[in-house]
Amino acid sequence: MTAVNDDRRTMVIALSGATLISFAPLLYIQSGTAPLTGAFFRMFYALPMLAALVWLLKRNDLRNRQDRMLAFGAGVLLAIDFIGYHSAIDFIGSGIATMIGNSQVIIVTLASWWLFGEKPNRYILFSLPMVMLGLLLISGIWDENPYGSDPVKGVIGGVVAAIFYSSFLILYRYSNRAQAPSVNLQLDATAGAASGILFVGLLPLSSAGIEPLDFSITWPGHGWLLILAFSCQVIGWIAITYALPRLPAAHTSFAVLLQPILTILWGILLLAEQPSTQQALGMLLIFSAIIAVTLFGRADNTENRV
Repeated sequence: MTAVNDDRRTMVIALSGATLISFAPLLYIQSGTAPLTGAFFRMFYALPMLAALVWLLKRNDLRNRQDRMLAFGAGVLLAIDFIGYHSAIDFIGSGIATMIGNSQVIIVTLASWWLFGEKPNRYILFSLPMVMLGLLLISGIWDENPYGSDPVKGVIGGVVAAIFYSSFLILYRYSNRAQAPSVNLQLDATAGAASGILFVGLLPLSSAGIEPLDFSITWPGHGWLLILAFSCQVIGWIAITYALPRLPAAHTSFAVLLQPILTILWGILLLAEQPSTQQALGMLLIFSAIIAVTLFGRADNTENRV
């Protein structure tokens, strides 16, 4: 009975974290900041909050220096993910950008096949053309009136986000072999993300159409970013980091899928986002592929690669 109660409590934590994170695109849009600026300050404002929690909780962290650097490196990968994701939100809306970003489930499986020889089953292989067709429909290349200021750039930003989010997840999980406290792990990754975004923001990217990092503090824009940092980057991510490794696979799948569903819902209800019929069909194809891979996909270890 105690084990059942523990699972329920952990599931509540996971669902609460997923719900909080689902509001992140809405809060970013409300801030009115450019992608680089919004991505940097959501990390920067989270750092002192996380550091204070690490100091107050004083949990025993058994990781060595190498594992901590791996978590920091995972955060650097997350920096590119957030830049691509925030750009996609600007170009194509929060709901579609989030759906594309969550196709990382399939990318992680393919990466495991290539790196570790874990051959995917037919559900994963059947999902690939569904995702490709879904991305083409979302991009609006066959659509007379697609939603978004630049759907093609939005898809590119979303795909970049999905690729780097997949890379982040693989390295993030590997860096936590010692099962470090969630707050400590999140602090290292957030520091890496803030550093990565800062480095990119200092590059001369104006010729590529990317707005430079703006260090001026404006109100209420940075007020929204503070709320985003506290609710999503700190509380939401700590909840997810804590709960997912402790849940059964079926419960984990549900918790992971809740966030994009809620983000799409907030986009429609609160932001009046209205994807075209073709884009809605593309989102449905991608979502169906994600469900198939999450619930039924698995990989068999057929060879070992160094």
